[in-house]
Parts: sequence; C-alpha cells; structure tokens
Amino acid sequence: MTRLAACQSDDRSVDRSVSPADVVLEVGGLKVALGAVRAVDGIDLRLHAGETFALLGESGCGKSMTALALMRLLPDGGRVTAGSVRFQGRELLALSEATMREVRGGGLAMIFQEPSTSLNPVLTVSQQIGEVLAVHRRLRGEAARGECRRLLDAVGIPDPDERLGAYPFQLSGGMKQRVMIAMALAGEPDLLIADEPTTALDVTIQSQVLDLLASLQASRGMGMLLITHDLGVVARMAHRVAVMYAGELVECGPRTAFFARPLHPYSRKLFAALPADSLRGFELETLRGSVPRLDRSFVGCRFAERCPQAFERCRAEAPGWHEVDGQQVRCHLFDGRHEPWARPSPVASAAAARADDRGRALLEVDDLQVHFPIRKGLFKRTVGHVRAVDGVDLRLAAGRTLALVGESGCGKTTVGKALLRLVAPSAGSVRFDGVDLAGLTPAGMKARRRGLQMVFQDPFASLNPRMHVGQIIEEGMAALGVGSDSEDRRRAIAALLEQVGLSADMAARYPHAFSGGQRQRVAIARALAVSPKLLVCDEPTSALDVSVQAQILNLLRDLQRELGLAYLFITHNLAVVDYLADEVAVMYLGRIVESGPAEAVLAHTAHPYTRALLDAVPRIDGPAPAGGGIGGELPSPIRPPSGCHFHPRCPRAEARCRTTYPEVREVAEAHRVRCHFPLA
Repeated sequence: MTRLAACQSDDRSVDRSVSPADVVLEVGGLKVALGAVRAVDGIDLRLHAGETFALLGESGCGKSMTALALMRLLPDGGRVTAGSVRFQGRELLALSEATMREVRGGGLAMIFQEPSTSLNPVLTVSQQIGEVLAVHRRLRGEAARGECRRLLDAVGIPDPDERLGAYPFQLSGGMKQRVMIAMALAGEPDLLIADEPTTALDVTIQSQVLDLLASLQASRGMGMLLITHDLGVVARMAHRVAVMYAGELVECGPRTAFFARPLHPYSRKLFAALPADSLRGFELETLRGSVPRLDRSFVGCRFAERCPQAFERCRAEAPGWHEVDGQQVRCHLFDGRHEPWARPSPVASAAAARADDRGRALLEVDDLQVHFPIRKGLFKRTVGHVRAVDGVDLRLAAGRTLALVGESGCGKTTVGKALLRLVAPSAGSVRFDGVDLAGLTPAGMKARRRGLQMVFQDPFASLNPRMHVGQIIEEGMAALGVGSDSEDRRRAIAALLEQVGLSADMAARYPHAFSGGQRQRVAIARALAVSPKLLVCDEPTSALDVSVQAQILNLLRDLQRELGLAYLFITHNLAVVDYLADEVAVMYLGRIVESGPAEAVLAHTAHPYTRALLDAVPRIDGPAPAGGGIGGELPSPIRPPSGCHFHPRCPRAEARCRTTYPEVREVAEAHRVRCHFPLA
C-alpha cells in the first residue's frame, strides 16, 4: 500500500453522518524541522467539510507542531522542509505572509491549548474578538460590537454585554476557552484546528465545550482537526482517527473500527493504560521509556524500543503501510507473515493485594471553614467574604485513599492547603494523628509537617528552576531535621530517586531537563523525603498523557502498599477515582454534598451533582448519555445561592431546594448525601 493512501481515505471511511463534501484540507509528505529535530517527518492526511479528524498521541509526538505548520505559525528556527499543504485547493506553503494572514483566522482558524497564555491580558474581550472581525469581515464600531455580543451568546457565555468589557483574568477557565472559540469562529472559518481544547478543564466544562464545538460544526459545516491525547474525547467527537508517534502516523481509520480493534501495538498500549474500575487491584499497563529523541536517524520502526512485540526485522527495517478491514497501520506484524494477535501485549503486572485497614482515622476534619475577607476603601474595611470552604467534614485512615472531587472553584485545593496550614482556617478542627493542628503554634506546626506533605498540580511551577533536583529534595530534609548530615541526606536522595523510578545520577540535573512525568516523580520524591504518613495530591496527573498518568498511578499504588501512606487525592478525573480511591467526597461550592465508599458513590449515585459529573465524562465504550452534564457556571462563593447551593443548575430542584439547605442523610452504610430529593 502506498504512503499517500495511509490517511487519505475515500468517503467510505467517513461516518455516514458526514456528507461526502469537497476536501477542505489535503496534506502530503509534510516534514517540519526545528534545527536538527525532525518534529514532523512525512505525514499525509485528507479532511472533508463537516468531518472531525482526530490526531492522537503522547506529548512530543509532533501533533501540535503539525498544527502550527498548517497555520504557518512555527516557532523561531522552525521550518517546513518538504511536503504540501493544500487548503480548499490553494497551496498554503507557496503563499506570501500577507496573503497567509488573510487565510489565517478567516478560512483557517485555530483554538490553542492554553487560553490564559493565548489571550492578550491587557485587551478586553471585545477588543480581541473585534480585531478578528475588523481584519476578516471589515466590521467596526457598533456593528462589530453587536457581532461580538452574538458570538459570545453563541458560545454560551452568560450576560455577554457585561463580558465584552472584561479582561481575561476576570474570566474562569471555561469562559476563557469559550472566548478563544468565539475568536476562532469570528472569521467564519471553513476549517477549525483545535489543539487540546479541553485538557485543563473540568469534566463539566469539557462536556459543554465539546457539545458547543459539535453543534457549531454541524450548523456551519466546518471541518475540524482535533488534536488530543484523551481517548474519551476522541470517542465522543471524531469521525476518523490517526495515531501519531515520533513524528509520523502509525495508524489511521474510522472511529468505530479504531475503538473496536486498535491495530498498532502503540495504540493498544494507550488503551491498556486507561484507569477503570475493572482494573481496581491491578497495576495499569505502562509504556516503558519515552518518545525517542527526534534529532536522531531511525533505521527500523520508531516504536521498536518500547514495543513488547518487536522482533529483529522491526529494528532493521522501517515498516510500510498495510490495510486491515478499512483501517491502515504501519507495522511489520500485518505483512501477512506474522499473526499480530497471536502474541498479545502481556499485562505489565499481576494483581496486587489491597490492604483493608479500617483502624482509627489518621485524619479527622470537622466543620473546616476558610473564608477570605474582601476589603475595600481607603481603610480596607471588610465588606464581605469569599466562602472558599464552608463547613467540610472528612475522615481518612492510614493506608487508604480518599478522593476529593469537584469542579474548579469549588474549594478542593483550599481544603488541601488548609490541612497543611498553607492557608489559615477560619474555623473548625483538623486532627492529624490525634493532634489538633488548628491550635498549634508555627513552631509546633513545623514539628508536625513531617507527617503531612503535598504534591502540587504543576510540578514545573512547584520546583525551583535555579536548584538542581538533589538540592530541591534536600532543602525540605534539612529544614525538618531529616538525616544526620549532608552525606547521609545525599545517600537518602539517591535511594529516593531510585524508589520513584528515576536514576540516582539525575540528582545533578535541573527541572527543565526532565519530562512532565519525570518532574512529577521528582515532586513525589521531595514529598517522601521526610517520611510522611499522609500525602495531599492536588491533581497530580491532570496535565499528563495517559501513558505517563498510568506510570504515576502505579507508582502511587506501589508506594502506598510499601509505606502504608494515606492519600487525599484531589481530582476532577473520575476514571482515576474509579481506579484508585477507597472513599470519595464530592464537593460543591465549599461543602461536601456526597461521600462514602467509592463503589457506593460511583455505582449508586445519590446526588444530582455527582450524577452530572459522571454523565459528563467522555466514554470510550459508547456515546455520552443524552443531556449529560450540567449547564451554567459555578456560582460565586462570595454570594452563594440561598437554600441548596446546587439548585440553580439542578434539573430536579423544587421550591424547598430554593429556601432550605439540606441536612446530611445516610442512604446506605457510610454513604451520605446532602439532598432533599436524592436519586433512587
């Protein structure tokens, strides 16, 4: 089979929901270099109007660089060295920059991965959208303002008139992403490139954004190139899927066929790394190693070093394309001389015993409150409070994992920081190992900090870039008196690095020299250096690829079994909760609305909010439930709604919900809910 046919299928490979319209984008033999790095090394694809084409793979595979090359927005030093990019029949690589500016934002638009860094912080929403309208549609003044208002309304932003004058820092993450979509749509493009558009969003906001993109695509007939590493998003949105590895495509086919039977060993490893309740008690499969450096020459298959099915030919000869029941795959296992399914990828590890320690609680939190004062005026008088945490009760035993779940802004991270006294509690008690931490002096709290440590969401931001890893880990040890001297601590650091899956010689490296998953391992090693009993893990896998996420989850499980650690696991990823947690507490606007054993809460959900979170999760085994998820934004903790805080967004709300906050009721053993009308 020729290379050109690999991902340039005819209309039979597109779902019948997509009409066989003209080709919008045709890419042939595209190669991109950044100095000596061949980030994209010869890819071919074709995309039709009204079709969503998903580009799937780990970080470092070249997905985003492909998108930037299509837009001709490569970073300094980047260049297209070969290939063709035809958009509606025009060769984009031959256009002048002036002509390309007319295409870019008009016929071809892009939603970038991180709206916080893509939006101009000193321009209002109307100014940023208005710029696109002026350049591509010649709209100015009141006409432009009216169109800005219409676009904000179309992307589901409430009170669009008020938001027109807002700056990006005044918007939530979901709203900023919607503004980015409005900007991309302002030029009425025929092709939208969406680069990880929901990576950093909660499942509820993610669901809203995906629904929005799907409806806008259907109404406008746009083609969409969706770049992601989330298999659930691909299953929900894509018509066709291409898997990218080390700068080249390795598999391509219709979504239904791809999810029914992924062909390439790399694709199958990505599926095997997904956490699920069926894998509870087992180690997740992982991909050993990492994506190879792209500044080297490849002789054989680029995946051979990590492939459990590799044989001699894989290391000596690059594989060609093969077609299997309408799917295309680049792998020697499908050349007719081998049986690709006779040697399935082995399970990485066997079942692990799960300790059931139901002794006394290691952590007891009662009526915890954290209220931040709002001060105004010349004398900075307190005029109100942000009720970030408004009466939280938690229990956690040694060796157990409690997952704290909820949307961004509900107070989860503030709870974690309050436990460690990184923010001061306003009221309530926190008893750790029998001692009330709220009443301790700073000196007394320092003595207790060895028992509680925190792993932050962004390891790059939490690691000092001016210190090498050994210094970063040793700093906490020295401050808390761990180790008799520097030499003793260096030996301990070497052992710690080995324990978290790094090598001892990495202690001399700086954080920028590590991958995202490796930096998170360093952060875990730093937390473990003082021998804690409890780790507060704040979204430790939210920004990681599924393969790296599996490695970190396996590491956390191994450490828990080996050291008897307790975890307070703060997350909005319910698949991780399903796999890892013993107990679950669901938080909404500063309060716990449902809690109990993980199996009970997830299988027999009692609160409508928990049900909405579960319904919003993209599934790989079928479409999302009709009407799943919830609309609207989380209300402000400055002025929470009267009665049940969830009633403005609840489809089951009645008059009583609007006036009275529900008391705790027990729906089953240890399964509690705050709801006037819990689900059956």
